[in-house]
Amino acid sequence: MIRLLAVSLALTALVLTPAHAAHWPAPQAPLIKGASGCVSIPGAAMPVRKDRVYKAVFNATMGADKPDQIIPALDMAGSELNLFAMEGVPIQNARFVVVIHGAAMQALLDDVHYQTRYHVANPNLPVIAEMKKNGVRFYVCGQNLAFDDVDPKTLTPLVTVADDALIALMTFGGEGYIILSF
Repeated sequence: MIRLLAVSLALTALVLTPAHAAHWPAPQAPLIKGASGCVSIPGAAMPVRKDRVYKAVFNATMGADKPDQIIPALDMAGSELNLFAMEGVPIQNARFVVVIHGAAMQALLDDVHYQTRYHVANPNLPVIAEMKKNGVRFYVCGQNLAFDDVDPKTLTPLVTVADDALIALMTFGGEGYIILSF
């Protein structure tokens, strides 16, 4: 009986243990260096198409876990731009907008104000600058700025103050943009 149990456990371990781990290439970040990289997925069911225009508005509400990290919405938008670059999708086929409000607004502080608050340089600013050079538009919620008593002069000049984040999201949604929230 003990021998049967031992054989049974050994067979279970063999079935549940992969024969060998996959060896994926290292992620690449060819366009937006400060964002996560990506890997090519051969034979993917839904590959990136070079002839398609991708319209997305990244609804940025979450702050970074740590002051020396970028906010999740920037990382996700940047990683998609990296995937497009890696797969040869023309950058003009990426119509990306980032609408920032809530806890994510800290990412927009200019470096002086960010360093005063967090004691590190703002890691979001170089990523925003790279993305802006590649056609990404940035908006911050004016209502949120007013409610939180944030002076727009303390923010990077790379962002435009919108009247309201929800109005911006509805406007872009009405123009065929998919809303992705982070």
